Amino acid sequence: MLENITERIKTLPPLPKSFHEINAICSSESGTINQLAKVIETDPMLVANLLKVANSPLYSFRREIKSVLQAISLFGMSTTRALTTDISIKKLLNVDIEPYGLIPEDFVQISGLQSRLMREWYVKVDSKKLDVLFLAALLQETGKILIADEVVKNDEVMQFKSEISTAINIAQVEQSYVGTTTSKITAKVFEHWGFDELMVDAINFVDDLEAAPEEIRDYSLALKIVKTAVPMNAPLSERSINIALGLLEKEGFKEADFVSAIEKIIENF
Repeated sequence: MLENITERIKTLPPLPKSFHEINAICSSESGTINQLAKVIETDPMLVANLLKVANSPLYSFRREIKSVLQAISLFGMSTTRALTTDISIKKLLNVDIEPYGLIPEDFVQISGLQSRLMREWYVKVDSKKLDVLFLAALLQETGKILIADEVVKNDEVMQFKSEISTAINIAQVEQSYVGTTTSKITAKVFEHWGFDELMVDAINFVDDLEAAPEEIRDYSLALKIVKTAVPMNAPLSERSINIALGLLEKEGFKEADFVSAIEKIIENF
């Protein structure tokens, strides 16, 4: 199965032109929110999904967001880039996540919860790492789309779904079925598309922290903690949060900062 997934990654189509234009504007010191809005507005699907995210309970803005410019002004350019990247990728890969017991809307929501938790928590830990971590947290489950597709092709949906539903470690179930994990596949996908090397490496070592280079480990560890608290099969459950807190304690993080972020997320979940 791993060989099939690897071959599929090699044949993935390029990301749309709008993705590269958005990235260029957000990376430029002279880039403006007006320029960004104009690019996003050329893609009606991107507009619709961005406004849907902006008006979701996850962000709980006080008023309805009715325009792209308004959304960008509230999110900021960095977060807007992350959100539009996520939207473009999920559209391109045609999300079908049934083997994980989810519908596409659930998958999108849980990815959003992971990124929101990362932002609320890590701004108190190391805000300089947040741009990379927010985007990585939003995208780190992307590999599940390819794993799910492979499970469907091999007619193993029922057995896989049953094991996933009760799994404490989803990565172990994935490893047993396809010979690799979501983080490894996600890293290969983004390497194929030429994403930032730091983000690719950070995702790559989430399930293999012992092998992570010293300069990468903090990023991978943060992603693992968030993923542990908000897993696909039990997001923000008492069990998931307690396991994440155990990992926090082991790694010497301040529990209060994480708990505060969790509580803020749960208020709007």
